[in-house]
Amino acid sequence: MLMPSLRSTVFDDFFGTPFVTRTESNMMKTDIKEHDTGYELIIDLPGVKKENIKAELNDGYLTVSAESSASKDEKDAKGKYICRERYSGSYSRSFYVGDGVTEQDITAKFEDGTLKLSVPKKEVIQQKQNKCITIG
Repeated sequence: MLMPSLRSTVFDDFFGTPFVTRTESNMMKTDIKEHDTGYELIIDLPGVKKENIKAELNDGYLTVSAESSASKDEKDAKGKYICRERYSGSYSRSFYVGDGVTEQDITAKFEDGTLKLSVPKKEVIQQKQNKCITIG
């Protein structure tokens, strides 16, 4: 019982400081729908351009990564900066889709800040191997 209260106090105090922001928790929110033949991943990527999104498949893991940047310049009449803010960040999420899924099996579409990925269900065919012990 001591750990939950200690954890919430210590980490809430740390993450509540102005030096640490939790904007990444708002990025890449993902919904996963299961269908008879596969899965549909719907990932929110607001403000991200299509060319800054990458999806890769390695060792049965589908990894989606995105980069975003924004700048806000405000100048007075003389061209001096009153405020100048910049932001850039990168995000990634990985999903285990199985070793039987290939890049050609997955379809992707990005529209209006939402990435939709369709991943088929593939049965894993395990090869039975006889493991023999050598008797000497």
